[in-house]
Amino acid sequence: MALPQAQPGQPTPGQPTSGQPTSAQPGPEGSPAPSAGLPSAPQMTLYGGAPATRRVTVRDLAAAKQRGDRWPMLTAYDALTAGVFDEAGIPVILVGDSAGNTHLGYENTVPVTMDEMAMMAGAVVRGTRRALVVADLPFGAYQASARQAFDNAVRLVKEAGVGAVKLEGGERVLPQVRLLVEAGIAVMGHLGLTPQSVHTLGGLRVQARDEAAAARLLRDAHALQEAGAFSVVLEAVPAELAAKVTAELSVPTIGIGAGPDCDAQVLVWPDMAGLTPGRTPKFVKKYADLRDVLGRAARAFADDVVAGSFPAAEHTYR
Repeated sequence: MALPQAQPGQPTPGQPTSGQPTSAQPGPEGSPAPSAGLPSAPQMTLYGGAPATRRVTVRDLAAAKQRGDRWPMLTAYDALTAGVFDEAGIPVILVGDSAGNTHLGYENTVPVTMDEMAMMAGAVVRGTRRALVVADLPFGAYQASARQAFDNAVRLVKEAGVGAVKLEGGERVLPQVRLLVEAGIAVMGHLGLTPQSVHTLGGLRVQARDEAAAARLLRDAHALQEAGAFSVVLEAVPAELAAKVTAELSVPTIGIGAGPDCDAQVLVWPDMAGLTPGRTPKFVKKYADLRDVLGRAARAFADDVVAGSFPAAEHTYR
């Protein structure tokens, strides 16, 4: 389909539209371009700064890249968990289709629907005040055409209130990225291991280990940036390659199993908090053992009920 052409007085790709976020395009010498018709927001320290009075924007992420500041991203799928992460100062929260594995009981991300994504994304937005909320476009919601991607992305922006959407792939999704950015929707790219392609990849495994695949990923990263993506997730790729991509791009890279040199790092929160059963990928660091904590709490509750000690007097109305 033909991409819309900007008319006089209308925003061009990379310029903000009223009420909708968009990608921050580099200005002179790589600095973020000014917003057309909008006052410049003060710079925000993404993590560890003073309490914020507004949401994090893609311009804040671009500024952090210029300063060399690193920042964290976590997934969330409900208002309660998202609120905890927001209060902890996590600047970007991803409503990932990883919910298929972690919360919806699916074997992988492929079955996740737009209805499920819209419901979860809306809950995360309502549960947060500061974080930039990014939502995945699930499998089947954007692959067919740029127009399909536009319709579903608009739903997540208008119905759920997200600040950006994420989609997987390189060259094959460039028309989708261009149309969304031209329409005023901020887009996060995703390269390397793309879980929605699990069946064609033959499983979840490290990507771009050979020279040809590495060169293709680097080309795709540049192409996504040129199409207007405000950041690129690099999943399960060699650290040296991720470092090269990060050095060459002017937009932030977000690593998950991509080594320490990316501009940001993301983990799936049940993996990070130790809720996921069994083995987790090599790149996961468990910062808690929430599965054990919840299990012990549930058993203590059950023991009290069986023993007749709950509810006690202090839990009973008179």
